[in-house]
Amino acid sequence: MSQATTAPAPTAEQSGAMTHREVLEALSGLLLAMFVAMLSSTVVSNALPRIVTDLEGSQTGYTWVVVATLLTMTATTPIWGKLADLFSKKVLVQTALVIFSAGSLLAGFAPNMEVLIGARAIQGLGVGGLTALVQVVIASMVSPRERGRYSGYIGATFALATVSGPLVGGVLVDSVGWRWCFFVGIPVAVVAFAVLQKTLHLPVIKREVHIDYLGATLIVGGVSLLLVWVSLAGNQFDWVSGTSIGLVIAGLVVLAAAVYVEMRVAREPVIPMRLFRDRTTSLATMASVLIGVAMFGSTVYLSQYFQLARGMSPTKAGLMSIAMVGGLLISSILTGRIISETGRWKRYLVGGMVLVIVGLGLLAQIDERTPLLVVGLFMSVLGLGLGATMQNLVLAVQNNTAQSDMGAASSVVAFFRSMGGSIGVSALGAVLSHQVAEKVTQGLTRLGIATGDGHQSHSIPDLSSLPGPVRAIFENAFGEATGHIFLVAVPFAVLALVCVLFIREVPLRTTILREDELAPEATAELNSR
Repeated sequence: MSQATTAPAPTAEQSGAMTHREVLEALSGLLLAMFVAMLSSTVVSNALPRIVTDLEGSQTGYTWVVVATLLTMTATTPIWGKLADLFSKKVLVQTALVIFSAGSLLAGFAPNMEVLIGARAIQGLGVGGLTALVQVVIASMVSPRERGRYSGYIGATFALATVSGPLVGGVLVDSVGWRWCFFVGIPVAVVAFAVLQKTLHLPVIKREVHIDYLGATLIVGGVSLLLVWVSLAGNQFDWVSGTSIGLVIAGLVVLAAAVYVEMRVAREPVIPMRLFRDRTTSLATMASVLIGVAMFGSTVYLSQYFQLARGMSPTKAGLMSIAMVGGLLISSILTGRIISETGRWKRYLVGGMVLVIVGLGLLAQIDERTPLLVVGLFMSVLGLGLGATMQNLVLAVQNNTAQSDMGAASSVVAFFRSMGGSIGVSALGAVLSHQVAEKVTQGLTRLGIATGDGHQSHSIPDLSSLPGPVRAIFENAFGEATGHIFLVAVPFAVLALVCVLFIREVPLRTTILREDELAPEATAELNSR
């Protein structure tokens, strides 16, 4: 019996447990990789109005520069996660860095909107890998209870990329040009690759591998069809039209086929359906979709609001993001530390969602005349809520998941959050575009200016070149429309809160492996003696 009580100790070591110093060394490379993934979107955010103007794009093009990355990131995230359960996590992270760098080079040299959107799709492949794999690798190194100890570093990295990205992007646009917004991440990716090569040493479990090519293809196809529909409906074709109906039916049929393959056919499914038997995983997944819609769908257009409704330069628009990220940084560090000490997490998840709802409701009141100090205060409230919510949803799922399924489970949460974000950016972008076009058309008509086929009302203007009355029309249109999309996002956040309320809290375990996994390992250890 005395042997049985000491057997689990070496098992933890065999399963990937590392000392604090080893974790920090490996974490440095992972945080650089996470920084690159975050930087890819934040550094471009303030450059987008200038990019679309220079490349003669439209509001639809603006949306698609964002959606292209979200689409490929979303569709491939579960594939990366499943591969992490089968192959070397280190090699996969480095592969994602290489793909991201290739996409960044193409984007930097893009001669038109079409090439830029394609390059952003390639970037998304790499970002999808980094988004999924960093969480998986950390879960392989640190137990759920100890993970809050390192959340401060993760939160700081997230905040640094989110704050510095718009600032760096704004400075680059105003000095050397927007193309450097894509080049700037490449050196960081190279450094991350080298650091990971030196510091990350995880055991690779050798076992028979069966890659679910059919399931992966169906998932990517189904998600892509629905995202294309959401992105183009309202501009390229009507929401209620034959094209809309065709895309929706095709997308749902393909996804239904994917579910059948994952449940009945695949030996190693990309998304194991057994994961959803767990109540926490199912509810956290639903909440992730809704948070993605509310968060990404509304906040991605804040930079456009500051530049087009408030007449700011890209650099000044970047400074405004400090308000939201400051709140996010504070709440993520504090809740992470407290959760690590107590092992209790649900109260912070619920409190975070309440703040998200309040923040979105407050931002729904903004227009082109709202004092900037008030807008910043509203953004900080939303940041406080997001900081306590996003990471803890992943933590709750990882705490209930076996280590053998950690890659798939972690990526499922990221996948559905990204899918919600893609839907949110596309749908709310369509709402924004429609409202701006309607308000601009009405305003120009009052001034006696013909809008022709409507192209002028859908285009993103260079405000500095417009006459005063026309500029005021565009500022008013973008100001009011931005507040409206925050209002549209509120119901999604409320539904996410309902999901969180029904999640059953399980105290965070102090081992990397679950108890049911430790028992067989202990038995095997005893038999080998």
